[in-house]
Amino acid sequence: MPKTGIATLPLHYGKAPKWLFSRMTALSREIITALVTEFGSSELLRRLSDPYWFQALGCILGFDWHSSGLTTTVTGALKEGIKGMEKGLGIFIAGGKGSTSRKTPEHIVSYADKSSINPTPLIYASRMSAKVDNTAVQDGYQLYHHVFIFTYKGDWAVIQQGMNTVNKTARRYHWLGEDVKDFVIEPHKAICCDMRQRTLNMVSLESEDARKVSVALSKEKPDRAIQEVKSICALSLPERHNVTLTDVNPKRLYRILTKTYERQPEDFEDLLGIEGVGPKTIRALSLVSELIYGKPPSYRDPARFSFAHGGKDGTPFPVDRKTYDKTINIIKIAIQSAKIGNTEKIEAIKRLNAYFQEVL
Repeated sequence: MPKTGIATLPLHYGKAPKWLFSRMTALSREIITALVTEFGSSELLRRLSDPYWFQALGCILGFDWHSSGLTTTVTGALKEGIKGMEKGLGIFIAGGKGSTSRKTPEHIVSYADKSSINPTPLIYASRMSAKVDNTAVQDGYQLYHHVFIFTYKGDWAVIQQGMNTVNKTARRYHWLGEDVKDFVIEPHKAICCDMRQRTLNMVSLESEDARKVSVALSKEKPDRAIQEVKSICALSLPERHNVTLTDVNPKRLYRILTKTYERQPEDFEDLLGIEGVGPKTIRALSLVSELIYGKPPSYRDPARFSFAHGGKDGTPFPVDRKTYDKTINIIKIAIQSAKIGNTEKIEAIKRLNAYFQEVL
C-alpha cells in the first residue's frame, strides 16, 4: 500500500522559467498518459498520493528537489499537461493555488456536468480534506494551495499545501480517497517529515474523548460553553500548553456556538463541516475538554532522489534541455506506438525499469 501523508519543505518564492515549465507540462502529459494506459487511472491517484513518488516526479521534471514551489509547479504542470485530454484519460484535476483553490467546487461541478459524474461526494471530500488540515490539525501552516484529482469512478486524491511564515517552511498534505475510512480519525496513513511542530491534532486516535466532549459542548446552549471558556481564562495554564485563549473572541465564539446549537451536529465530522467552525472554535472547545473535563486532545504532530535532468536551481547540475526534450520524445513515441499495437518501445522501458530495480 502506498504511503500517504505529509512532507515539509523550505518556503521558496518565485516562478519556474517559461522554458522549463513548458517542458514540465509536455513531460507530465506523457508520463500521465503512459501511467493511465499501462496501469489505469486509480493507480495514478495512488502514486500522486505518495509524497515520495510525488517528490521524485518533481525531480524528474527538473524542479528544485526541496522547494515548496515543487508542489504548486508540478500540480500546475499536470493540470496544464492534460488540458483537453481529461475525458479520454478519465482524469480530472480541479483547484490550484490561492484564489484558484477556492474555485475547486466549481471546477468539480464543471467536469462532472460534462462527464455524467455525481459531484456531491467529491465536493464534500475536497472540502473536508481542507477543513481537517487547516482546522482539525493545527500545526501552524495556513493552507494556500489545494488540488483535487478524481476519476469517472469517483476515486480521488488531494495534494494541498500550507505556509508557515515564522519558520519559513511549507507543508504538503497528501490524501488518497480509497484509504480514507473516516475523515476525522487518522486520515493520513503515513508521515514523511523531518521537522515536527507542537500541534493540536483533533484527528488523532488519542483525541477521541476530546472530540466527543467538543461535540457535546457544541450541542449545548452557548452560555454554558462561554462560561467554561471564561473560567479557563482565569486559570494559570501549564507551560507545556501550546494553545491559548488570547485570540478567542467570546462574542464571535458565542455566535458560532449558537449556530452549532441550532444544527445539533451528530459527531465531530459533522461539527467540523459546519460553516464558520474554524481553528479558533476548535481550539476553544479542545481547551474546555482538557482543562474542565480532563479529556485532553493529542498534541502529536501527524507528520512522519535522484535527478534525471538536473534542477532549476542548478542542483545537482543545471537542467539539460537537450536530454529533457529527448526524454519527452522517447516516451511520446513509445505511447503512440503502443496505441497501434506496437508495444516494443514500452516493453523496452519496462525492461530498463526492471533492470534498475534488480540493481538497487
